Amino acid sequence: MSKGTSLLRLFFGFLAALLVALPLAGVSWAAHINTHAPAKSKSQKISESQRTRRRIRHLARSRSANLTQASVGTRHRYHERFHMSSFAADITAGDVTAGEDPIVRQAAIDALGNMNGTVVAIEPTSGRVLAMVNQKLALSSGAQPCSTIKLSVALAALSEGVVSKETQVVLGGRSRMNMTTALAHSNNAYFEALGRKLGFEKVAYYAHEYGLGELAGYDIAGEQLGSYPDEAIPTRLGGVGKMCSYGEGVSMTPLQLGAMVSAIANGGTLYYLQHPASPEEVANFQPRVKRQLDIAPLIPEISDGMAGAVQYGTARSLRLNFNEEEILGKTGTCSHAGTRFGWFASYANTSIGRVVVVVFLQGGRPTFGPKAAEITGRIYRNMYDHNFFVARPGLPSDTAAVKTISTTP
Repeated sequence: MSKGTSLLRLFFGFLAALLVALPLAGVSWAAHINTHAPAKSKSQKISESQRTRRRIRHLARSRSANLTQASVGTRHRYHERFHMSSFAADITAGDVTAGEDPIVRQAAIDALGNMNGTVVAIEPTSGRVLAMVNQKLALSSGAQPCSTIKLSVALAALSEGVVSKETQVVLGGRSRMNMTTALAHSNNAYFEALGRKLGFEKVAYYAHEYGLGELAGYDIAGEQLGSYPDEAIPTRLGGVGKMCSYGEGVSMTPLQLGAMVSAIANGGTLYYLQHPASPEEVANFQPRVKRQLDIAPLIPEISDGMAGAVQYGTARSLRLNFNEEEILGKTGTCSHAGTRFGWFASYANTSIGRVVVVVFLQGGRPTFGPKAAEITGRIYRNMYDHNFFVARPGLPSDTAAVKTISTTP
């Protein structure tokens, strides 16, 4: 009996020892596996060769590029390509300068620099061209007027009583705008609405009245004629609305724009522009009137918008260089057939008189209306620093005798 009891105790003791040993063996096995796991991971990192890493980076870049192209394609982003340079050399070669104002000419040359463009400065009370830099371009067949056409459209709409300066034009939804803001910010939707309201016949009639589609100069050698279409451009291209916001289908010369802005600056007299070729022609200069425009009551209606363009609108870059005198103007930017155009037409309203400056640029991406305005600011700065805006003899006055000529030369 005692022997059986002893065997039973021995059996249970062995069983207990076995149960205690099993968890310890498990712990030892687990520890063994965990010890080798980091070594395995480390060996995988080391096994990535330089070639593998280059390949991974290449695939990552390719995926990023594909995603970028896909996202751009989804947004339908369009980058226009330009074929003409915004810069040029020897742009003054061949210019006839003996009858020009030396201060104005040098101011324009210095401000324009190597930009591919032209500057025309005009005395609005006589039609005398004070300076014409890069005459080959200035006298060319012209270019799309871009948003400078808005001046003609604004005067036409005011003449027809379609709007006043303060009329709020509905542009869609709850958006409304008056003429002052629309001119200052060059709002296309506003002028498209005016154009559709006026219709092509009235728009064209007033454009011709203001000198578009005809020679602006009187006996200026080499001057070419811009063009104004006989009918509105097709509806699929924007119709009369696009013509009145971008000048689509119109070709305007710097001289034509200068003559129109001169009429705005002087109260309604459209002069033939004359470019004296010698000191003798300057001494014997006689203004020649093309016609009187019935716009005197309308000029205050557009003046705030033209001044606003310089103060806070599309032409505010002018003020980077010049603040001493009041400047009123209108910018224009557009492109055609791979060439971008930048326009700015303005006049300085000073205590001793006014001077009109038209800057026209052509080229690629660096060319646009605000750049033309910036250059104009430099021109006024240079003129001011050389005492152009002080009373001095030799300049025709508002009371200068004029010879009226009613037919084109």
